[in-house]
Amino acid sequence: MHVDPTVLMDRAAGCLLGGALGDALGAPVEFLHRTDIDRRYGPGGITEPPVPALVTEDTQLTLFTAEGFLHGLVEENGFTWPMTFIWLACRRWLVSQQRVEPAEGAGGLLADPRVYASRQPGLTCLRALQRQEMASIERPCNDSEGCGGLAHTAPLGFSPHAEMAYRHGCETAALTHGSPGGWAPGGALALIVHLVAVQGRPLWEAVDQATGRVLADDEETGLALAGARRLAVADLRAERADHTEGTAPSAESVRRLGEGWRAPEALAIAVYAALVRYQPARFREALRLAANHSGASDTTAAITGNLLGATHGTDVLPRSWLNRLELAEVVAQLGKDLGAACTGTDFEADHYRFTSATTDVP
Repeated sequence: MHVDPTVLMDRAAGCLLGGALGDALGAPVEFLHRTDIDRRYGPGGITEPPVPALVTEDTQLTLFTAEGFLHGLVEENGFTWPMTFIWLACRRWLVSQQRVEPAEGAGGLLADPRVYASRQPGLTCLRALQRQEMASIERPCNDSEGCGGLAHTAPLGFSPHAEMAYRHGCETAALTHGSPGGWAPGGALALIVHLVAVQGRPLWEAVDQATGRVLADDEETGLALAGARRLAVADLRAERADHTEGTAPSAESVRRLGEGWRAPEALAIAVYAALVRYQPARFREALRLAANHSGASDTTAAITGNLLGATHGTDVLPRSWLNRLELAEVVAQLGKDLGAACTGTDFEADHYRFTSATTDVP
């Protein structure tokens, strides 16, 4: 382990909170064309999360994934292979989409009435989680490369080793998205999060390492990451040459990377936004850049928030945004517990010792 446990706990909380803020910022403009966003919110697009800042299924599944990861750690007394627990946790999320309130005796996140809000989750995730058999890379449930699997893999970055983070991220995304283009970006995201948060590596270096690693599993994802890095370098050079912040053609670069409905594109957009607006003071700009485009705005902004929160910790998160964020205290606590578990630091393990792994999933 390369960082102080307190620092890592803060970065883990920053990763999950940053993702939730990006999710809430991008949610109102998902499915809107950029011209419609500008027409509704002005030429700068959406600039603040609404009040209240409601999260989508991306954050809901991220929370259940984190809980499943920690549940497995507590039950197995160590980091082994957590996929069964994460699968059951995602199925527990499915329960929250089928009921309106907690059942008697519900434990963990399912005991919180607020998680029962349905935010129109994607059919790919719903159909995959309704299956009785857990999918895997070797036994895919479909051939989807949509962004839904990628969207909740950031917690796996807090595995204790880099290769473990990558494989856990891939396997988690593969629970719902069977194409290499659907699961490999999940591994790449988890690896980047691990490198910046756990090892304290610069984001640029982490992106380079993840690009090389993911090429072995999915060339498209590797090329998408490399393309995002090239565009970020070019735009930052243009910005410096003009001696003015914010003058680089960032919105056009995002358009060139795609719309984010496919996982390689979503990861590339988020990485580009995080690299080109890397400084802590530009967190808001990064999320706005990742949200204001014609595509999966909630997912791309959420991943950008994951990356920058994991890099800088909670200090970069706007307090005015956090104060309006749905489930903020739950998100923060899960993040801190992930960081503590990764370093072997004590945390409230009993919170993850609930008896029911899944409940009444058809």
